Amino acid sequence: MSRGFVKEDDAQTPPLVPPRAALPPGTPNYVTPTGLEQLRQELVLLEAERAAAEADRANDTDRTFRLSLLNGRLALLAERLASARLVDPTTQPPGEVRFGATVRLRGQGGAERVFTLVGVDEADVAAGKIGFVAPLARVLIGARSGQVVALPLGGKREEVEVLGVSYDG
Repeated sequence: MSRGFVKEDDAQTPPLVPPRAALPPGTPNYVTPTGLEQLRQELVLLEAERAAAEADRANDTDRTFRLSLLNGRLALLAERLASARLVDPTTQPPGEVRFGATVRLRGQGGAERVFTLVGVDEADVAAGKIGFVAPLARVLIGARSGQVVALPLGGKREEVEVLGVSYDG
């Protein structure tokens, strides 16, 4: 059979839509006010990208692929937004580590570290923001100022003192 009139690109495989940050099954999707705003901004940007892709008629194959990818990302984001549970950090117990807390720690060598416990989509280790489901965060939750806790760091456990707990609204 002749394949003279068949476009090779017609059998294009669907795009692999990258998953969102992991949230264990059954775990509420807690978000800070900043995290919720970031999700909403991401939605606006993705919708603008989709509108631009829909208007671009230059290459139908690329356009279809981009639209499939964008629609997949938008669907995952919509699920995350629909399940978001906003936690106002100012309502958390003062002096105790809970969701939204910024925690100042001192290690055995005297070095200080600062972490903020945030939602999984807002987590950014380089910025000192750790997801509330991370092992480090789970150990810190419930700790109070002055308390010593053992943290899993780099494959070992390190005792650190909680120097301070604050909540920024």
